[in-house]
Amino acid sequence: MRSSQDDLSLSRFWSPHYWPIWGLWLWLRCSACLPFRWQIAIGKKFGRFLRLVLRKKSYIALRNLEICFPELTDAERARLRDRHFEALGVSLAEMAIGWYAPIERLRKLIRVEGQVNLDKARQKGKGVILYIAHFTCLEIGVSILKDLGPRYSAMYTPQGNALVDAMVRRGRRRIAKELIPKDNVRTLLRSLRNNATVIYLPDHANVGSRSALLPFFGEPALTTTATSKLAKLSGATVLAYFFRRLPDDSGYVVNIAPPLPNFPSDDPVHDTRRLVAQLEDYIRVAPEQYVWTYRRFKGRPASYPDIYCAD
Repeated sequence: MRSSQDDLSLSRFWSPHYWPIWGLWLWLRCSACLPFRWQIAIGKKFGRFLRLVLRKKSYIALRNLEICFPELTDAERARLRDRHFEALGVSLAEMAIGWYAPIERLRKLIRVEGQVNLDKARQKGKGVILYIAHFTCLEIGVSILKDLGPRYSAMYTPQGNALVDAMVRRGRRRIAKELIPKDNVRTLLRSLRNNATVIYLPDHANVGSRSALLPFFGEPALTTTATSKLAKLSGATVLAYFFRRLPDDSGYVVNIAPPLPNFPSDDPVHDTRRLVAQLEDYIRVAPEQYVWTYRRFKGRPASYPDIYCAD
C-alpha cells in the first residue's frame, strides 16, 4: 500500500493522460481568487450541468431522497435533488477556497460555534475524534481548523487517479500534517495518544466486523461502529463537527457539539445510533448539502432489496 507520507510533488504527472486533471487544478487555483459571490454563482450553474450529464448519479440521489424523505412529494424531492447538484457544483469552489485561500479570508467566511467544546476536549490530553460527515462543503468546512489549534491528523482514502490523489493530499496537508490510511488503526491510536485531533468521516457504508445494520433516516444501512470502539481504546473525546453554507450564500457556519454524555458505553451499536441521530438532525437543517450521490444503502444482506436497481 502506498504511504500517505509519499512525495506529493506534482511535477511527475506530465503525460497527456493527466492533462484534463491539470485543467481542473488550474481552474481551482484561479477560482480561489474570484469574489465569493461569483464562485457560488458559477458553481451552481456548473452543478445544473452536472445533473444533466451525470444521469446515474442523479438517479442515485433521487432514490436516496425518496428513502430518506418519504414525507416530501415527488416534486419537492426533485427540487431538492436539483439543489443538491447545485451544491455539488459549488463544492469545487469550496475546495479551492479551503485549499488555497489565505486564512484571513477563511475567518471572514466561516463562523465557528462551539470552539470551547474542542478546547476543553484537547485539555484532557487523550486526543479528540472529530465525527465528520460527507457534506458538499467538506473542504472549506475543515479548512478553518488550521485556525483552531495545532496537531491535526486525518483518516484518508486514496483516490483512483494518482494525480488527483496527490492534489487532494497536498490540499489536506494544509490542515492535517499526518494523513492516515483508512485501515491503519494502529497509527490512528498512536496519534490520539499524542493528543492529536483526528478528522474522521465514518458515515459511508462499511462492510466488516466493525459494522452493523443500523437505521439511517429509518432505512437499514451498513454503518461502522468503529468510532465508539476507538474512543473506548484510546480514551479520546468524540465531538460531532458539522458545517453548512448559509441560506443566503454569505458564508458558512461550523458547529462543534459538546460530547455526548456517557460516551462511549459498553455497547458500540447503541453509541453509533446516537451519533447517527446527531447526523440526521444536522442533515435536516440543510439537506441539499449532504452528499446524496453516494449509494448509502449498498452492501446490505440479500434479504434486503437493492434500492438502486432500476425497474
